[in-house]
Amino acid sequence: MRTNTLKLEKLAKLVRFYSLLSSTEAGSGHPTSSLSATDLMATLLFGGFFRYDLDNPANPNNDRLIFSKGHASPLFYSLFAACGKISKQELLTYRKFGSRLEGHPRPVFPYAEAATGSLGQGLSIGVGMSINAKYLDQLPYKTFVLLGDSEMTEGSQWEAIQIAAHYKLNNLIGILDVNRLGQRGETMYGHDINAYEQRISAFGWKTITIDGHSFREISKAYQEALKNQDKPVMIIAKTIKGKGVSFLEDADGWHGKVLKKEEFDKAIHELGEIDKSIKGEILKPENLKLKTEASQKAFSFSYSKDQMVATRKAYGSALARIFPKYPNMVVLDAEVSNSTYSEIFQKAYPQNFFEMYIAEQNMVGTALGLSRRGKIPFISTFAAFFTRAHDQIRMSQYSDANIKFVGSHAGVSIGEDGPSQMGLEDIALFRSMIGSTVLYPSDAVSTEKLIEEAAGNYGNIYIRTTRKETPVLYPENEEFPIGGSKTLRESNQDVATVAAAGITLHEALLAYEELKEDGISIRVIDLYSIKPLDEISLKKASKETKTIIIVEDHFTEGGIAEAVRNTVESKIISLAVRKIPGSGKPDDLISYEDISREAIMREVKKLL
Repeated sequence: MRTNTLKLEKLAKLVRFYSLLSSTEAGSGHPTSSLSATDLMATLLFGGFFRYDLDNPANPNNDRLIFSKGHASPLFYSLFAACGKISKQELLTYRKFGSRLEGHPRPVFPYAEAATGSLGQGLSIGVGMSINAKYLDQLPYKTFVLLGDSEMTEGSQWEAIQIAAHYKLNNLIGILDVNRLGQRGETMYGHDINAYEQRISAFGWKTITIDGHSFREISKAYQEALKNQDKPVMIIAKTIKGKGVSFLEDADGWHGKVLKKEEFDKAIHELGEIDKSIKGEILKPENLKLKTEASQKAFSFSYSKDQMVATRKAYGSALARIFPKYPNMVVLDAEVSNSTYSEIFQKAYPQNFFEMYIAEQNMVGTALGLSRRGKIPFISTFAAFFTRAHDQIRMSQYSDANIKFVGSHAGVSIGEDGPSQMGLEDIALFRSMIGSTVLYPSDAVSTEKLIEEAAGNYGNIYIRTTRKETPVLYPENEEFPIGGSKTLRESNQDVATVAAAGITLHEALLAYEELKEDGISIRVIDLYSIKPLDEISLKKASKETKTIIIVEDHFTEGGIAEAVRNTVESKIISLAVRKIPGSGKPDDLISYEDISREAIMREVKKLL
C-alpha cells in the first residue's frame, strides 16, 4: 500500500519543522543539508517502500538505512520523531551531552546502523550489509544509503561503487542528494546530475535521475529500484539545499549554521500550517527465519617442534580449521590472499570468502557492515596497507565493531621488497583505538591459538603476522589467553629481561644462547599480547631483573616499548626501528636497525 501524496507532503512538512526545531534549540547542526533530503527520506520511510519493525531494530528482516551524509542528523532523528519513536522533549536534547541524539548518528541510537559523519564511508558499510543479505543470510532485505554530493569526491565511494557492481548487489540502493552546495560553496559538478549519472552508470550501476522534491518522481524511482533484478541502483536526485524556507533555499553560507530565534519563527511561518497529530507509518518486513548453522568443534592441528612455518601461513590454516566452530565467520582479502594465506580458507569455504581487491578503505567499511549484521569478519592485507584505511578503522570503534584485522609482512624483516611494503606503524595505529586488542604471535602454534581467541572474543582485534618462516616454539596444547605472555627463559641470576614478540623473539632466544655461553643469564618473555599486556609478568620481571629491554620490528613511536612504559615503572631500554630501511636480506635489515641478537647482546653487556 502506498501513502498518498497529500499525506507525504504533510509528513515532510512535519519533518522539516522537527529538523529546524531541534537544530535551533541545539544552537548547532546542519539544517539546510537536512531540508534538501527531507522529501526523499519521507517518501522512502512513509511511502510504503521501506520495511522495518520499529519495535525490534535487531530484526534480521528489517531493511537497513544508512545516512552516509551523517551531518544530516536533524533529518535522521526527525524521521523517527514523526513516527513516534522520539518525543518532542527528547528531540530538544539534540547535541546535548548525555543525549543519544548526537551531532552525527551512531548506534547508541538504536535506529542508526553505524557511526557516520566522516564522509565517504556509508556506501561501503551498505556493501557489507548487502553482501550479507544476498550471499550469507540469503534474506530479501534491502539496504538504502543516503549520500551527499560533496562526499562523491571521496575515493572510497568509488571503491564501494565498483565492488557493488562486481558482486551484483541488486539489493543495494543509493540515494544521492545533489543539492549543489558544499561547506564552502558549489560542489565539483554543482547541479549537473548528468555528470553523476554518466560516471556511476559507467561503473555498472542502474541510475535513475529525478527531481528530488517531486513526490511523484521520487515514488516512481523507488518502485523502479525495488523491481531491479541484476545490479545496484543509484537514485540521483536534484535537490535544493534549504528547501522549504525561501531565505535558505540554494543560498551559500548556510552550511553548518542554524537559525536564530527570529529566523526560526519566520521559517515556521513560511512552512505554513503543520499537522503535529499526523504520524508516519512504516511497513513491517516479512517474518522470515534466519538460516543458521550449528557450530561444531574446530579441527585439530599438528606442528612439530622447530618446524619452520611462517605465521602468515598458520593464519590461513587457522581460519579453515576453526570455521566449523564459528560458522558466522567471513573472510575478506585485498588481492593478496596468496601472500596472507587467506587463500587456504578461500579454497575450503569459498562461499564465505569475498575478494575485495586493492581497495582497503572499502574492505574495512564492508567488514563493518558485515559485523553490524552479526558476522565475524577477518580481513587481511599487508600491515602497511591498513594505514590508508585508518579513518575507516577509526570510525569503526564508534560502531561497536567486531572486526579481526590481520596484517602480514610486518617490519623490516620482510627484506627485499623495501620500506613501501613494511608495516612499521601498524601497532601504533591499532593500539590507539579505544577497546582494541593487539596480538603478535611468534610461531605457528601461537598463531593458531590466537586466531581462535580472536574469533571467540568480541571487538576490534589486530593480529600481526610475519613473512619470514620461524621455528615452532610451543607444544600444540599450549594456551594463549588474551592479556597473557610466555616466560621462555628464566633463572635467579637473570641480569635483565628481554621482552619481544614476532620475529625479534627469535632474535632474543638466539641472544640468550650466546650470552649463556659467556656465563650471562637473561630472562626472555614472549609478549604475544601487546594490548592488553601481561602486567603481572612484566612487573615481576621488573622487580627481579631491574631492567627490561624491549626489542621490536616497529617504529619507536606507539610501539611495544611505549606500551610497556605505560605499564611498569622500571628501566626500559628500547631497541626499535629508528632508521629509514631499504631493500636487503632480512638479517641485514634487522642488524642495520639494531634489533638483532647482536644488538641485544651489546645492550645486556652494557648493563654489566
